[in-house]
Amino acid sequence: MDHRPRIYDALLAEHLAAHRQMAWVSGPRQVGKTTVCRSRGTHYLNWDNADDRRVILRGPAAVAEAAGLAVLGAGRPTIVFDELHKYSRWRDFLKGFFDVHGARAGVVVTGSSRLEVFRRGGDSLMGRYFLFRMHPWSVAECLHPAPAAAPIRPPGRIDAESWTALWEHGGFPEPFLRRESRFTRRWRASRQEQLFQHDVREVAQLQELATLETFATLLAERSGQQLVHANLAREVGVSVDTARRWVDLLGRLHHGFLVRPWFANVAKSLRKEPKWYLRDWGAVEDPGARAETMVACHLLKAVEGWSDLGWGRFELRYLRDKLKREVDFLVVRDRKPWFLVEVKLAERALSPALGHFQAMTKAPHAFQAVFDLEPVEADCFAESAPMVVPARTLLSQLL
Repeated sequence: MDHRPRIYDALLAEHLAAHRQMAWVSGPRQVGKTTVCRSRGTHYLNWDNADDRRVILRGPAAVAEAAGLAVLGAGRPTIVFDELHKYSRWRDFLKGFFDVHGARAGVVVTGSSRLEVFRRGGDSLMGRYFLFRMHPWSVAECLHPAPAAAPIRPPGRIDAESWTALWEHGGFPEPFLRRESRFTRRWRASRQEQLFQHDVREVAQLQELATLETFATLLAERSGQQLVHANLAREVGVSVDTARRWVDLLGRLHHGFLVRPWFANVAKSLRKEPKWYLRDWGAVEDPGARAETMVACHLLKAVEGWSDLGWGRFELRYLRDKLKREVDFLVVRDRKPWFLVEVKLAERALSPALGHFQAMTKAPHAFQAVFDLEPVEADCFAESAPMVVPARTLLSQLL
């Protein structure tokens, strides 16, 4: 398999060189967290490794000794802790290690997709870490495996082979880089098994795993649609409260994510019904739903990355009113609408909803991102009126 540098390599290197705080790297399973973190570290300790576990259990002093912190002139090592959240006293351990040895060592903490779940209750670590949320490959990352100086990049042209691979195999590193259909199908089946046989069991005490798996399949088939918990509950034979808990659980495990409606200054807007998107857009069968899901994943990567890098507070929303006018996405920057995105496979005729909602939200930009348009060397964000743009050009300007 081809190995290519990722934007997260550069982000971690920059963080470790400039900041004293620990770097916490979270994200979906098999998104490449361990690979990237190990490449940045000089010492790697995995809780699942019996030898490493013994060192950790001996306490911060033993880890410091193993990393050579007591050796004069040894430099400033970077210690990577993987799967440490499985240790019941992991917060106390990290706090003790960082408070005593943090000035002389860089610290990176990563693990399975559950790291953000276990972050709850960790107030004693506030101010001691910065969070980096890792996402699959994107169009912009194929073009620029390094951070930009501003949220929006200049436009670029992704090569046809990489674009096709993103569309067919999704952005998770192994299937995207290998680009073999049989491997991708086996990889997805293995990842699904890992999710329900291991991840769910560790986070929640559930007796109905088979029903939850059916529930997740229904969600995958409806990626990009409004989520009505009562309908889902009825189809799988569970209560509405159970359906809500399961959606929340699958979101916390990074199987998918919710996009909620934006209703500030929008007359007759919907306020409750979120939309659900699968993280692995390549697994969505319907072409239109796959296109919308692919853009959703790119936008989520952008808003979370921009927020993590301190460029502001960004949110991903959508717009819909009671007259059924809808725009697929709205990116909000510091509580102010920034740009709208409507996704189409081939439709060139501008959606009237774009202009309507741009006028209501006062968003500076509104785009209709069309998938079958060839990319152009033009800045989408130079325009203020609603504009039909190639999806590849718009996505190239994100993160």
